[in-house]
Amino acid sequence: MQAKTERQQAMTDVRRALVLDAARAVFEKLGIEGASIREIARAAGYTPGAIYFYYDSKEAIYGALLAESLERLNDKVAQAGTGALDPAAQLEAKASAWFDFYADNPRELDLGFYLVQGMRPRGLNATLNEQLNSRLHDALQPCEAALQALGLTGEAALRETTALFAHGVGLLLLKHTGRIRMFGQDATLLFDAYVIGLLERVRQRLI
Repeated sequence: MQAKTERQQAMTDVRRALVLDAARAVFEKLGIEGASIREIARAAGYTPGAIYFYYDSKEAIYGALLAESLERLNDKVAQAGTGALDPAAQLEAKASAWFDFYADNPRELDLGFYLVQGMRPRGLNATLNEQLNSRLHDALQPCEAALQALGLTGEAALRETTALFAHGVGLLLLKHTGRIRMFGQDATLLFDAYVIGLLERVRQRLI
């Protein structure tokens, strides 16, 4: 009986993954406004009724895709800088981890920042939206903790983490859209320089 239940769960997981893969492709092509359960079902090779067995709306599918993306982001951040005891090294490793995640995976950037042809978080209920925001903050919290370990107050560390994130996202958008080429700059090098500058500002502030 247990073996049968495990097989059924495995099949459910496979089918759910197929739905999410199909939905990602449809969202990239049509955006969330142009997408439909029928279109996602066609891409997955299922009937619309079969899709509704797993998700009750295309917004719920989007939420599941974003949740998976944020878990991958947090895994990468968690693995970064595991051998670094110095807070400055921790900051550099953790900041580079989330920046590189989006730099290397532009589709995740689209998904995480609602860039897929004007995609908006409309339709996500307040609880899910809060959970997703919390997981994004979890990926940034190690930077905040490193700044506090360097001597900043909690308020100052949060402020600097917010500025770091905003700077990184701006560079990612320039890289993703190709606009960075008009300046002849490299987004990763600019981000690294910002982190180094941040560390210098912190050290000067604490002298």
